[in-house]
Amino acid sequence: MSIRAPRKGENYELSVDLNSEYRDKRKDAIKRVIASMTVGKDVSGLFPDVLKNMQTDDLEQKKLVYLYLMNYAKTQPELVILAVNTFVKDSEDPNPLVRALAIRTMGCLRAEKIIDYLCDPLQRALRDDNPYVRKTAALCVAKLYDLKPELVIENGFLDQLRDMISDSNPMVVANTVAALTDIHMSATSNQPSDSTSDPAVFSITSAILNKLLIALNECSEWGRVAVLNALARYDAQDDKESEHICERVVPQFQHVNGSVVLAAMKVIMIHIRKVRRDDLVKQLIRKMAPPLVTLLSSPPEVQWVALRNINLLLQKRSDLLSNEMRVFFCKYNDPLYVKIEKLDIMVRLASDSNVDALLSELKEYSSEVDVDFVRKSIKAIGQTAISIESAAERCVNVLLELINTRVSYVVQEAVVVMKDIFRKYPSTYEGVIPTLCANLEELDEPEAKASLIWIIGEYADKIDNADELLGIFVDSFIEESYQVQLQTLTAVVKLFLKKPDSSQGVVQRVLNTATKDCDSPDVRDRAYIYWRLLSTDPGAAKAVVLAHRPPISIPRTTVSPALLEELLGEISSLASVYHKPAHTFVGHGRVGADSVQRKESEISDAQKALQTDGQPSGLAATQILPSTPAAANFLSGTSANPLDDLVSIFGGMETMETGAGSMSTALSPTMTSMSSPFEGFGGSPVPSSQPAQNAQPEEDLLGLF
Repeated sequence: MSIRAPRKGENYELSVDLNSEYRDKRKDAIKRVIASMTVGKDVSGLFPDVLKNMQTDDLEQKKLVYLYLMNYAKTQPELVILAVNTFVKDSEDPNPLVRALAIRTMGCLRAEKIIDYLCDPLQRALRDDNPYVRKTAALCVAKLYDLKPELVIENGFLDQLRDMISDSNPMVVANTVAALTDIHMSATSNQPSDSTSDPAVFSITSAILNKLLIALNECSEWGRVAVLNALARYDAQDDKESEHICERVVPQFQHVNGSVVLAAMKVIMIHIRKVRRDDLVKQLIRKMAPPLVTLLSSPPEVQWVALRNINLLLQKRSDLLSNEMRVFFCKYNDPLYVKIEKLDIMVRLASDSNVDALLSELKEYSSEVDVDFVRKSIKAIGQTAISIESAAERCVNVLLELINTRVSYVVQEAVVVMKDIFRKYPSTYEGVIPTLCANLEELDEPEAKASLIWIIGEYADKIDNADELLGIFVDSFIEESYQVQLQTLTAVVKLFLKKPDSSQGVVQRVLNTATKDCDSPDVRDRAYIYWRLLSTDPGAAKAVVLAHRPPISIPRTTVSPALLEELLGEISSLASVYHKPAHTFVGHGRVGADSVQRKESEISDAQKALQTDGQPSGLAATQILPSTPAAANFLSGTSANPLDDLVSIFGGMETMETGAGSMSTALSPTMTSMSSPFEGFGGSPVPSSQPAQNAQPEEDLLGLF
C-alpha cells in the first residue's frame, strides 16, 4: 500500500483539496497534481485521493485523472484494481468520447492485474456503433497483444480485427491495419518467415488489397502512412496488379505531409519492379520528381531526411532528378549537414550538360568560411573529374585556381584531389606538377603530404629535383606520421628504380632509418621487404613497385545491390536515413531492471567460478598469479584493462623470460646480416657479417632470408 502524505507541505495541501466538498476546488487540485507530476515531482502518495475523483461527469476532470492513473499505475498496481469498476462503467457510458477514453486508458495502464477485466469492455468496443470508439479499440488490441498475446488469440480479437478491415469508416480501417501490422511485427520478430499457421501473422490478400486502396484516400495522414506501409508488404500476383497499385498510389505524391509522400515513394519503388511497360515506368519516374523537389522547401531537419532518401533513390534510378540539379544548390543559411548531403547528390546528378554550372557553384563554395564545407566542395570537384572524363580538364583548371589562392587548407585538399585525378588519368595532366611541388611548404597535414609524395614518386623520372624534394621528407622521416613514412618509403624506392645513379644515397638512408629508428612495425616490415627485393632481384622489385595500376573510379552505389533493394523497401524509416538495415541499430526486446540484475549475477558467478572450494583453479592455479597486483585485480573482477593485466601477469614468468631470450638470440644473426645489404647491389647481396653457424633456417621468422 502507498504511504500517506505527511500532515504538512504541498502534498498535504493537495490531499486536503482533493477531498474538498467543492467540485471546483477538487478539479483545481487535480490540475496542480498533474502540473507537479509533469515537472518530475513525486505525487504518487496522492493516488487514493486522486482515485476518489474518478467518478465524475466532467470530461476534462476525468481525462486528468486518467492521465494520472497511466503515469502511476506501475508503482501502485494494487490500488489500480479499485479503478476497474469505474473503467467498466465508463466503457458503457452514453458519450462515445467517454467510452473511447476508458478503453484507451485501460490499454495504456499496462498493469497485469486489470488485463482480465479489459476483455469484456474491449469486446463491446470493437462492435460499438460509433467509429471513434471502434478505431480506439482496434489500437487497444495491439497493446493487449504486447502484454498477453494468448489472451488476444483466445478471445478472438484477431478475427474481429480482420473483419474490421471491411469497416465503412476509413479511419477504423487505418487503425485496424496499424494494429494488425504491429501484431504481425511482434509475432514474426522471432521467426523470420511469414508462417500462415500463426494466427497473429497479417497476410494481405487481393480482397484486403482492394479495401485498403479504397480507404487510402479518405484517411488522415497517420492512417495513410499505415495503409501505405501495408501496401508495401503486399506481393503482387502479376504485372497488371502492380500497375494498378502504382496508379492508385500516385495521387498521394500531392499530399502536404512529407511522411505520406515518402511512404508512397516506397510503395512505387517496390511495385515498379514488376511493371513491364517501359512507358508506364518512365511516367511514374517523371511523376516522382516534383514531390521530391517540394520536400526541399521544408525545415532543415525534414530536408536532411528527404535528402538521405533521395540519395538512396538516385542510386537505384539515376535519371530520377536528372533535370533538377539547381534545386540542390546550397543556400547561405543551410546547416552543414544539409550542405554535405546536397554536395553528394549534386555529384550524382553531374553530367555533360550541367557540369559547367556545377563547377561554378563548387568553386564558389570553396571560398566559404566553413573549413569542413570547403574541403567537401573541393573533394566534389575531384569526384566530378573522375566521373566525367570530358570535364576533367575544366576541373583541373578550377583546382589550379584554388591552389593559387594560397589558403592552406584549400591547397592541401586540392593536392589530395589531384592525386586521385592522376590515378584516374595517368600521364595526362603532368603540367600541373610544378605548381603542386611549389606549394610543398604549405602542406602540414599527413594526407596532403602523402599525396604529394605519391605524385613525386610516381613521376620521379619527369621531375628533375625529385631526389631533393623527397630528401626533405627523408630528413624529417622519424617526426612524420606513419602514413607519410610509408608513402615516403615507397616513393624513394620508385625514385631509385627510375634513377638508380643519382638516388642510391637517399634510398639507403631511408631504409636504414626505417629499419633501425622507426617504431612502426608496418613501416619496418615494408622497409625490410623493399631492402630484400632491391638486394636480390632489382627486376622483381621493379615489377612489384612499378606495376601497372588500374585507374580508379567512383562506385555508383554506396551500398551493395542486395542491401540497396532492402533499403528501398524501408524508405521513410530510420533505415533509409542511416543507409543501414534496421537490425544493425534497433535492439530486440526490452531491457528492464530485472534483466540487468540477472546479468550482474551471471558476471559475479563467472568470476567466482575461477575458484572452487577455496582451491585455485584455471588461471588461478599458476604460481605467479597470487603474487601480483594485476592477478588480484583480474580475479576480483576490478580490472580496468584485463588484457594489460594478463600481459603483465605472464610477462613476469621465468618461462616467458627464457623464451624471449632464446628468441632474441635466434633473431640477432638475421638482423646483423641485414645491416648493409647494399654492399652487393650489382648482383646478389653481400652481407657485412656471416650469420652464426648454429642458426637454423626455420628461425628466420620473416621468411626473407
